[in-house]
Amino acid sequence: MAVLSDILKDVEHRLVRGEAGVSIRGIQFDSRRVQAGDVFVAVSGTHVDGRRFIGQAVDSGAVAVITDDVAALDALPSAVAVVQTEAPGRKLGLMAANFYGHPSDALTVVGVTGTNGKTTVATVLYRLFTRLGMKCGLLSTVRYMVGEREFPATHTTPDPVRLQELMAMMVSEGCQYCFMEVSSHAVDQDRIAGIRFAAGIFTNITHDHLDYHKTFAEYLKAKKKFFDNLSPDSYAITNVDDKNGMVMLQNTRATRVTYALRTMADFKCRVIEKHIDGMELDVNGSDVWTHFSGVFNAYNLTAVYAAAVRLGADSYAVLLHLSELHPVDGRFEIIRSPDGKFAIVDYAHTPDALKNVLQSIDEVRADSAKIIAVVGAGGDRDKSKRPEMATEAASRCDHLILTSDNPRSEEPEQIITDMEAGLSVAQKQRTLAVCSRREAIKTACMLAKPGDIILIAGKGHENYQEIKGVKHHFDDRETVREIFGINATN
Repeated sequence: MAVLSDILKDVEHRLVRGEAGVSIRGIQFDSRRVQAGDVFVAVSGTHVDGRRFIGQAVDSGAVAVITDDVAALDALPSAVAVVQTEAPGRKLGLMAANFYGHPSDALTVVGVTGTNGKTTVATVLYRLFTRLGMKCGLLSTVRYMVGEREFPATHTTPDPVRLQELMAMMVSEGCQYCFMEVSSHAVDQDRIAGIRFAAGIFTNITHDHLDYHKTFAEYLKAKKKFFDNLSPDSYAITNVDDKNGMVMLQNTRATRVTYALRTMADFKCRVIEKHIDGMELDVNGSDVWTHFSGVFNAYNLTAVYAAAVRLGADSYAVLLHLSELHPVDGRFEIIRSPDGKFAIVDYAHTPDALKNVLQSIDEVRADSAKIIAVVGAGGDRDKSKRPEMATEAASRCDHLILTSDNPRSEEPEQIITDMEAGLSVAQKQRTLAVCSRREAIKTACMLAKPGDIILIAGKGHENYQEIKGVKHHFDDRETVREIFGINATN
């Protein structure tokens, strides 16, 4: 419980009517979740205008309303407190933090941002620090964790209220650390307002989310804003091999920390040996064998090492545990058939991610092995990357199968046509279009011979396909195991 004035601390506002001391049971911005005693924050969102549902929220028991438009609120019961503030959606994070008592102040919060690698870095940090004896929380694309308790993930970064609620749960259950993915949407929409970060990590930035940000410059600006807002007592950890790595640090007040594979940095990694099921690394002069494959994962593990050491972990213990950890669900996840075919399920859904994973596969395949790629693109998302994804895939594999991903409201055939626009005449001759994702995977498995490697890209850990607003159960890993004739536990 809190009172309205507590929620509005440090929020510029005007109390139009009612009492600032009214007791508040919960804070909501979705009118369908409002219960008696809640405050309803009317957010004008991208798709829905919450101001249209103020009456519904009050009917459900809201005792206070926070909005930017009070002109039409005269008809509300006089007992309902009304607060006016500009852009309430951008202040929701701070209001939620106020309501839950600023839980991030009691946690060591590490945020990971970038186009690719966020899930792996955040999840490996969670697993690592758990092994080091700490109780930790995780907020990732795959799952939310409060200690060992798992909650389904709905967004890469939760909405501001859910975010603060989960952090409050972490504090109440004795967690010391929280590792979280920070999406560009979350930064741009101020979802992370009210969170005190001990460290921010930048992985890389490539073509993605231009359906939302419109231009790459705006996408870059959103990532950089995260580091601009870090406090002086935090760490800003960046990949200086990325051409925009140092851009992230231009205006940060945080202590600057760099990592790299190719250039001089505070934390330097070198790949010694590469295999399909792991690689040997030299990290700041120490050798370590890992179960992760690919240069992109060498970057991810170096970011983890840099963050862990800067946060006070023993470097030897960090390397010891990294040698025992395995890849994150749906990230370069290897499934081997009884007759020696390899399938790799990976979340790669951007041109650069496809380039990285296919390049990594090429570096470890046997001389006679073929690479067969199954690739799709999501509907209702950035269309400009579709031909680029097909170009990258076709230029780095022997056979390409274009298929459905999550078509959402679009027709899969049109998405595939958009992808085919990136192919040359010669590339089209070794490309198949198979709309059914199951049939596409089955076709790839039938084309493959022992020793060949099948990349199934785009969905990774997801266990559904979203078609015309309905989520249907579909799991790439289950499908591959079924086609290979192996049990899920094998």
